[in-house]
Amino acid sequence: MGLPAMVMMIFVALTAVGAVLTQLECVDAAREAARSAARGEEGVPAGRRVAPDGAAVSVTSDSTTVRASVRVRLHPLGGRLPGFELSATAVAATEPGVDGGA
Repeated sequence: MGLPAMVMMIFVALTAVGAVLTQLECVDAAREAARSAARGEEGVPAGRRVAPDGAAVSVTSDSTTVRASVRVRLHPLGGRLPGFELSATAVAATEPGVDGGA
């Protein structure tokens, strides 16, 4: 009875580690997208270069700030279990002399 419980705990721990690593990739991608857009460059491609596979990157802006969001659905065991969504958002001030930033 102890072995199945141990296998389940290892599975849960590995899933949690994978989720944390994916969350960190989302944070990095959102930050990169916001920074690029704030400099007047294309934010979405910059975010996609860093984002995990299958992530959706979006960038919106107003006159003073740029907001980048990254969302990805994580499926434990390669899609055999129900998935859950991870997301991250970053905000950056628009650099002087840049219009809008998106």
